[in-house]
Amino acid sequence: MLNRVYNFSSGPAVLPEAVLLKAQEEMLNYCGSGMSVMEMSHRSKVYEEIIYGTEKLFRELMNIPSNYKVLFLQGGASTQFAAIPLNIGNKSGLVDIIGTGMWTNRAEAEARKFCAVNVVATSKDKTFTYIPETKREDFSPNADYVHICWNNTIYGTKYTDIPDVGNVPLVADMSSCILSEKIDVSKFGIIFAGAQKNIGPAGLTVVIIRDDLIGLHRESTPTMLTYEIQAKNDSLYNTPPTYSIYICKLVLEWLKDLGGVEKIQEINERKAKAFYDFLDSSKLFKATVYGKDRSIMNIPFVTGDEELDKKFIAAATEAGFVNLKGHRSVGGMRASIYNAMPEQGVYELVEFMKKFENK
Repeated sequence: MLNRVYNFSSGPAVLPEAVLLKAQEEMLNYCGSGMSVMEMSHRSKVYEEIIYGTEKLFRELMNIPSNYKVLFLQGGASTQFAAIPLNIGNKSGLVDIIGTGMWTNRAEAEARKFCAVNVVATSKDKTFTYIPETKREDFSPNADYVHICWNNTIYGTKYTDIPDVGNVPLVADMSSCILSEKIDVSKFGIIFAGAQKNIGPAGLTVVIIRDDLIGLHRESTPTMLTYEIQAKNDSLYNTPPTYSIYICKLVLEWLKDLGGVEKIQEINERKAKAFYDFLDSSKLFKATVYGKDRSIMNIPFVTGDEELDKKFIAAATEAGFVNLKGHRSVGGMRASIYNAMPEQGVYELVEFMKKFENK
């Protein structure tokens, strides 16, 4: 029996055990090639089957329309904070952003290096514990794009409705929630995500971009950040993060075999409900987010006593529930229950918390 813990890390995060075992099985000899995926040329026939197969699975699982490109890039989602204004912030030079925490703050800071930025709304007044309400007239009709973070890893909030931004392209950071619930891709101009939270190991960033937004880049845009160059070369302009893409493909195959996004959304909602139901009934532990904006991926919670928080984290770690410490900027605890977190892991954590509370 493998001595595995329940890993509630926000990222790099838990991967499906079946995926890890499959990768272990193919480590030395992938599909009769006589070599590991991490050793093979990215321009070989066998590797092309991996990267194009990964794209095909993304298109199938997310129902991505044919007028969108799927790019496999490097540099993490944070690199896209600069790449996006360089590539599509070049007409009016104005960008609208809805502020919902650290990641939109960082996107705003990067965009300001190249564009004027208008913060349409923010939830800073309540420590980013809700998603601000907006209406179409709040947005700049001449903005080059509107930037949002769909699921806020640190604060445990998520969008339940797509903001009405009119004809302005909507850009969404979905790093911590991609493939966790059904999304209408056609409502977005760009969706981007770092892989290490919900779809694979660190090193890969996925960008899904509508065709009409390609080729709008500034002349000064660095080659490696230019979407047009990456799209024309099928993400093979230089060596991509080959092994991370391979593991991502295994994760997508696992998700497809499970029943796809519709099935994992049911599972994710059950896991989140079980955890929130306990928090809402507990006299010791309290959720930090209430109402419809609660994330089903990242659940922050507190006892209200920093020393007690530390005791709980230590006891949980000892019991095999690891990486429950909250982000350093907010403290407390956080359970990240991504697609790969088994339902049993959530139920066992709840039982442990009940025992801790009684003690």
